[in-house]
Amino acid sequence: MAVVSLVSKKSFKRSTRPRAKSMITDCEIQPLLNSDLSRTSIADNGFIFKYDSENSDLENNKTPATPSKANELLYPYYLRSFSLDYDILNRPKFYRKLQPYIPLGDTITNEPYTQNSIITIFAIWNTIMGTSLLAMPWSVERAGLVMGLFLMFVIAALCLYTSNRILKVQVLHGNDTGEVAQLSKNLLGPWAEVIAKLFSFIILLGANIVYWILMSNFLYYSVGYVHDLLFADENTRAFEFNTTNLICPSNADYMSATSNTTRPLTLYERIWDLNTTVPIFLVVIVAPLLNFRSATFFTKFNSLGTLAVLYLFIFVIIKSYSWGINMSAPTIGGLTDYSEFYKNTFPATSGMLTLSMFIHNIIITIMRNNENQKHNGRDLSIAFTLVLLTYILIGITFYVCFPLAKSCIEDNFLNNFPRTDVFSIIARVFLFFQLLTVYPLISYMLRVQVFAALELSIYPSVLHVIALNCFVIFICILFAIFMPHIGTVIRFSGAICGFVYIYTLPTMLHLASQRRRNLLTFGSVIFHVSISLIGLANLVAQFFV
Repeated sequence: MAVVSLVSKKSFKRSTRPRAKSMITDCEIQPLLNSDLSRTSIADNGFIFKYDSENSDLENNKTPATPSKANELLYPYYLRSFSLDYDILNRPKFYRKLQPYIPLGDTITNEPYTQNSIITIFAIWNTIMGTSLLAMPWSVERAGLVMGLFLMFVIAALCLYTSNRILKVQVLHGNDTGEVAQLSKNLLGPWAEVIAKLFSFIILLGANIVYWILMSNFLYYSVGYVHDLLFADENTRAFEFNTTNLICPSNADYMSATSNTTRPLTLYERIWDLNTTVPIFLVVIVAPLLNFRSATFFTKFNSLGTLAVLYLFIFVIIKSYSWGINMSAPTIGGLTDYSEFYKNTFPATSGMLTLSMFIHNIIITIMRNNENQKHNGRDLSIAFTLVLLTYILIGITFYVCFPLAKSCIEDNFLNNFPRTDVFSIIARVFLFFQLLTVYPLISYMLRVQVFAALELSIYPSVLHVIALNCFVIFICILFAIFMPHIGTVIRFSGAICGFVYIYTLPTMLHLASQRRRNLLTFGSVIFHVSISLIGLANLVAQFFV
């Protein structure tokens, strides 16, 4: 799940080979971001979303504008798509106005397009990158240094293999408009399609929950910065550009030992509390943004996601360089806390990494537009390698250099920095506004999928939309108050949805394909069933960590 990443698109060329008519697909989220929003297929027609209540270039046969190269580098796949099981051509005028491709609000065309391998590779990389970046150092701490590194390679290899299985099966048995849900229906039956769509809902809801927790955190500290500037007193610490006074919120002994006062809470501190009032106050800001007929406006801010990932990368490198390598740290009792190579809590890491590498629900759409289809396997492998290297640089570097006991690392590593650290101030304010533009998009995708499953229009009525948004926000607030730990939410949603979308559906599709072609062997069954059992073990283990 994951800060939401953004994708580039180079100049799109007209293609003579058969293509999808265009697709509405939902987003992944990976969340930030990895990750992890899913999509289901639309029947035989689909359109990337844009709704214009006043006019439609598609209906008026206007000449579409050519997307600029700058726009191509900022527009992500996960925001270009969501799914809807409707025959668009037989639906009312509203659906015919869902246009197939939008380069940051420009006029568009329903002609097929292609993109070269470089754009495809970075499209996958940007789509997978997400909020998991903030929790990556914590995931390494949960497994230990060596075990954490080992799990990164293993989960990346499994996700690469199973996503490649989906592409191979799509080539053999799919069509130009199908996605994983449609492919599951064709090869496994209607029950598989229902399961694929159900877990698509879960991924989107999980992303909403993670974003609400993070937005509450960022809003709390952002308002705190302003309060400290306007109402500074003798208890207010000065702002620092590169503070070395890190904190350990999860360790009560450490916090009490480093606290200088036991003063009573002020009125501001009672009203503005991170785990009780702020998640509720957040409703006032977010709720008005969720009831629009279209989320097109928010796609204009998509470049913030790419900038956020770059800033976090630079942030970690600067901080780690200033700390140096710290493989051991003194504890409060005078003992030394050494970094462990292996910990029994490693399933938390495997669960989180599953969602951090998740792209299976949209991989068909991304690779369908690759200019040279023969390079799909190579490009997919390069993209996963880049993702793996990014996670290693963020997670391992922060873990190795963190100067306190490694058990102090938070599942949002920004929580390890005091509110007076200027670099973390910039990060939190920046990320809050970035997530504020992404959350309405994710909610829009969820709304479309839910109403499509109920065979309703995208916007059946204001009451329908408000009721659904209230339900989703209520769930998010409950998690933000009673379970404000993004690491826990990510690992459980990753293990649950990963079991279906990563470890089970791709292997079942592959075995069904082999059976249809009379190529099924006992060795293949054993190998692919073993992958599904790994996913099941990963899911069960989350309840014992």
